[in-house]
Amino acid sequence: MLTQKQPLLIAAQGIHWSNQRLISVGAQLCLLLLSVVLLSNVIITLGERRLQEDWATQRYSELQAVGTLIADKVSFQQFRTQMFAKSELLNRYLNIPNKERQEKLEDNWAVITKNIPELLDIALFDPQGNFKFATSDDFGHEPLPPSLLGGSRNMGGNEIYTSPLEFSPINGKLEPYLYQLAWLENPDQSIRGYLVTYNSMSKMLKSIKPAYSSSESPLLMLDTQGLVYAGADSRPSLKRVPDTMGGSLKQSYPALWRKMAMSNFGQFHGDNATFVYLKVELTTQYETRREYFLVSYVRNDDIAANFSQWRSILIGGATVLTFLASMLIILSHSYRLEQRSREYSIELANRLFHRDLGCIIVNDNKRVISANQMAAELLALPNDELLDRSLQRILHLEDEDYAQIMEQLQQESEWRGEFDAGSDSQAKLIAHIKTQQRSGKHDPYLLITFEDVTELKKAQHDAHVNQILNDTAVPTALIKADGTLLRTNTAFAEQIQLNECASKKLTEILDPNLGNKWSQILQQIILQGSWKGQVLCSPGSAESACLKATLKGNLDSSGDIEYIVCTFEQATPKNSIHDSGDFVPHRTTILVNLRDLDSYFKSLSQYSRENSSLLLIDITAESMLSHMSDIGQLENRQKEVEIQLLRELPAGYQMSHWQLGKLIIILPDTDADNAHHFAIKSMASLNDMGLGEGICMGIAAYQDNQSLEQYLSNAEVALKRAKQTGEQKICQAFTRLS
Repeated sequence: MLTQKQPLLIAAQGIHWSNQRLISVGAQLCLLLLSVVLLSNVIITLGERRLQEDWATQRYSELQAVGTLIADKVSFQQFRTQMFAKSELLNRYLNIPNKERQEKLEDNWAVITKNIPELLDIALFDPQGNFKFATSDDFGHEPLPPSLLGGSRNMGGNEIYTSPLEFSPINGKLEPYLYQLAWLENPDQSIRGYLVTYNSMSKMLKSIKPAYSSSESPLLMLDTQGLVYAGADSRPSLKRVPDTMGGSLKQSYPALWRKMAMSNFGQFHGDNATFVYLKVELTTQYETRREYFLVSYVRNDDIAANFSQWRSILIGGATVLTFLASMLIILSHSYRLEQRSREYSIELANRLFHRDLGCIIVNDNKRVISANQMAAELLALPNDELLDRSLQRILHLEDEDYAQIMEQLQQESEWRGEFDAGSDSQAKLIAHIKTQQRSGKHDPYLLITFEDVTELKKAQHDAHVNQILNDTAVPTALIKADGTLLRTNTAFAEQIQLNECASKKLTEILDPNLGNKWSQILQQIILQGSWKGQVLCSPGSAESACLKATLKGNLDSSGDIEYIVCTFEQATPKNSIHDSGDFVPHRTTILVNLRDLDSYFKSLSQYSRENSSLLLIDITAESMLSHMSDIGQLENRQKEVEIQLLRELPAGYQMSHWQLGKLIIILPDTDADNAHHFAIKSMASLNDMGLGEGICMGIAAYQDNQSLEQYLSNAEVALKRAKQTGEQKICQAFTRLS
């Protein structure tokens, strides 16, 4: 035993952080932080740019669709203007102008303009280009341009002239519009007049895609000189983009206009927005070639807002990654320092205790850092496998026992106790644990020595077995729970004549029927502590050949049978319980299955059966239904309830298991009232013993020609009522009418 007062571990064996290593750790952490910040910024920038490109691609496709639809609408408007010019009402008026025909023509035009939103007005001009009449007064109705009159024109016949976009104040607001002109000719190609239709460009755009009128997806329409004809009223307005009709993008945003003037389509990434533009043609005729730009944009702030969720996820991930990487750096340095310290400690400890006594040293983490050869032999482990094992694993301790040992070491600095190394073939040891304080304020380490007490424990075990056997004149045997013989005294060997028996099983040496009932016998031993019954009895056998066996159980700490002491005495032979063909057990026997209970029920006389009652008991407390781990607790509670009921069970009554948590009692020659009184008495007895919590009882009386299954089903109905009523825990169902 080591008795030195000075600690075996010196300060050099601990973990020491040098200045050089601290500087190295700090530099690595700074480099890690800088790398994560730069990488996060690059990923966020690339993500926002990718979102901008995706938006631009989608918006360019939409602009192409809008441009195609505008061109189609203008072509349709030309066809519509041509149809108006060829209308029957207009031809009648031109052939014979009068007030009545003019009113009909104006009424017809008014109906048309009312039903077509983008059609603002229809007007008629004379052959000299002077205004005659129109459906409204929204336009100035100045004379037509000379270039469209008479012989100076290059178009005619069925051709339709489409004007450039212009503005006109309508209802106090500038309205962008274009007009289309149709020549009304006589058969000799002389001019009869001119028909003009006025169409709103803003209403045309809204009918094509209403969403473009919102601020989230603005749409601008500009001519080739940069003047804004549509979309300037989007709110909130964008800096450097005109916010009034007729404003010039060429003057407000020259960089964007230069980009647009150099190509027919493309993208432009500005300081506060990304623009997408496309040049479209409203008509492709030589004289009426009209080209305009469709422009849409998205604010960089909107892109950043849409990317904010991913930015938060990325920043959170980068923070977690930085923390984990920092911990990895620190732990890697600590691991290297600890490995060096551990190697030094092992080398030093190996030189300190080479002796015949088994010794190990456990560090402050309760792991073995050194062990001598004797300790390895006693623990039946190679020295290399013993190192770095936890103390709890070496001593094979449960968490609760290990915690008690650690608490005692903190209070008394010493502990002594017995343990084995895990199997019957290994040594039984006594461990002596002492705490040794290290220099400074470090946690103490443990010095453990082992003593081999295997032979002593075997001698104590033999003495204990012999004491249990108690060799007397009474035939006595010590057996295991499976019926195997361990020890017998001389009287038992002479009585049973063991020398002539090849088997060592008590269930095979004695009555063969004993093996069939062995599980029931074990259960009764657990519940009542003992079992009594006749063995070696047969019809016509002598009295000296009939024995009465008493089996008394010896339970371990967990409540299971460790040993059974079997004693014999002479008994008077009596009829076997199986002679009648029915199994009629003693009233204190608990039947383990429904088949045995059915046999007992059929063995009753007809009068006892017809006047019987059945009691179904549910012993499951509500607190035991929360988890599957409560099954063991429910089994222990069921045993306690069974023992209490058996103590007061009247003669002739029979108890049986049905399900886990449910018991059945057959009450022969008992009417419903007496059965109810018995249930009340049993409930009071259980309450006095503190076992009445959650117990409910259902009572059923026997009905004519009823099987046990039907009998039990009626009792189950009563049990369900007892559970539902709340305060009343006993209910009856299908009781006989007296």
